[in-house]
Amino acid sequence: MERTYSISDLAREFDVTPRTIRHYEDEGLLSPARNGQQRIYTARDRTRLALVLRGKRLGFSLAEAREIIDLYSAPQGEVGQLQALLEKLDEKRAILEDKRRDLESALNNMDRYAERCRERLTELQAMEKAAAE
Repeated sequence: MERTYSISDLAREFDVTPRTIRHYEDEGLLSPARNGQQRIYTARDRTRLALVLRGKRLGFSLAEAREIIDLYSAPQGEVGQLQALLEKLDEKRAILEDKRRDLESALNNMDRYAERCRERLTELQAMEKAAAE
């Protein structure tokens, strides 16, 4: 018999709220069976949840995560999925590299401006000290 999980089991294991899991279900990423009001998640659902959360950490939207996960059942199977994932990772990496360059530039500008402020503050304090003497 295949192991099953409750919503609270998955929420605890992945440190997310049941509401998050229900949201992923509403988005079509998970499809638990039902026993009355109780959701019953399979190992497949557990794996899909892990992949969605990993994709989220990598900066993928839910639509992108779904696209990659759904490739498992496509005719290309895992090969197609891995190729698509590598393409997406390359795209995300390029975006992050651009953001990193922008952040480094902004930080360098702040450092230069802060240095000018410190220099001017030192001048003004020296002038005040000289005037007080």
